[in-house]
Parts: sequence; C-alpha cells; structure tokens
Amino acid sequence: MKRYQTYALAALITVLALSSAARAQGSDNDGCSNSTLKGDYAFTISGQVFNPDATFTLVNAVAITNFDGKTDAHGKGGLTQVDFVVNNPPVPGAGGEPTDPLTGFRTQESGTYQVFPDCTGQATINFPPHPGGLVIQLAFVLGSHGRTLHAVVSALTPPGAPGPIPGVAVHSDAEKIGKIRQDHD
Repeated sequence: MKRYQTYALAALITVLALSSAARAQGSDNDGCSNSTLKGDYAFTISGQVFNPDATFTLVNAVAITNFDGKTDAHGKGGLTQVDFVVNNPPVPGAGGEPTDPLTGFRTQESGTYQVFPDCTGQATINFPPHPGGLVIQLAFVLGSHGRTLHAVVSALTPPGAPGPIPGVAVHSDAEKIGKIRQDHD
C-alpha cells in the first residue's frame, strides 16, 4: 500500500508541475511590436540561389542592420543596412554598388519591417539604385525578448526583373549589438 501511495503522490506532483508549466507557457506571450526590434543587429547570412540553367550560386554574407523601432501609419518601421557578400560562383555584372571605401561593405540599403504580436515579422530590403535595384523580402521570428532574430528569404527580385525568382534557400541569424556610435572627426 505504501508503494502505491508513493506512486500516486509522484503522479500528483507531476500533474501539478505540468499544469503549472502549461499555464506559464500559455501566458508567456510577451507580445512583440516594432519597438521590440530596435537598434543595430549583426547578421550572418548563408544559403543558395538556384539559377534558371540548373546551377546554383552559394551566398555567404555578413550585415549590420539598424531597425528604428518606430511604427508609421501603415504599421511599418524603417531599416538601414550595410553588408558584405561573397557569392560562389561570382555573380556576373555584380559590383558598382555604393561601398564604404574603408570597409568595402555595400551601403545605402534601406527598407521597412513589421513585427506582429506573436513575435513573427516581415521585412523588405531595397538595394541601390532606388528604385530598380535588388529587392529582398524576409520572414522572421524574434527570440530572447528581441535580442535575436532568425530569418529566411521569402522572395528575391533581381534588378529589373518583373517579379521574384523561384528557388531561393537563404537564411540568416542575428544578434543585437546595440547602437553603434559613429565618430566624426
């Protein structure tokens, strides 16, 4: 009988612990908004783009993206970005984008983003020239109360193309680095 009571007590404790965890998880929606995603984030980007000739291009990149944490009348926030991309094989005709003379990072990239209450979101990044340059659309999730971001490219429209190309498998991960101070001499 004592053994039965021990098992019953253990089962009761387990049920209570699991129900408490379920309640805590059910109420763990901290609620996100555009203001959750504010400041500078360091991204690593990798993947591949499948070309119409059945080949593919490997993409590896790093970027720093600044999210303004604001919401306009359309529910969007603004972003700016610099990046450094290495493609293999190199993309013909690439180059000529505005670059920082010191770092070699491409500059003048900008766009919009929107964070939803469930901490998912979408972003669009426009590359120079504006308009007419490359356009990348992202789907993302936020983690660690907005300190991390995990994204996939949901659409990629090359310069001058009428619409997105199929066959893009690119993902990125980011971590908040805080506001980068710009020193001016």
